[in-house]
Amino acid sequence: MTSMQAAVLYAGLFCLLMLVLKANVGRVRTKHKVGFGDGNNEAMQRSLRVQGNAVEDVPVVLLGLIGLGALSAPALLIHGLGGSFLIGRILHAIGLGGSAGSSFGRSVGTLITALVMLITAGACGWFALT
Repeated sequence: MTSMQAAVLYAGLFCLLMLVLKANVGRVRTKHKVGFGDGNNEAMQRSLRVQGNAVEDVPVVLLGLIGLGALSAPALLIHGLGGSFLIGRILHAIGLGGSAGSSFGRSVGTLITALVMLITAGACGWFALT
């Protein structure tokens, strides 16, 4: 698998994750009969926040992974970052989706996300300048 193929693989996997999060928002809307906004409903607020957090983080990291693929960074690096990021986002979604407070999934998912973003940023700089 080439570097770019690895990067595009994660683009596809994150498209699927975003579809799952979108479907979950629809499911919660239907269950709690919330047509617009959050209806001052905690479950609705959590599902919107889970999707919102992904919308904030996923595009930035995917841009970095695709950039690394374009710069022919090692496919193993892209898999390490992409796979870790996917695990982190799933943990975060499960943790925040199940509890408005602190949880293992939310905490570990946030930590993994931050580390992957930092390493991706550094790798992009490194491969762009060397």
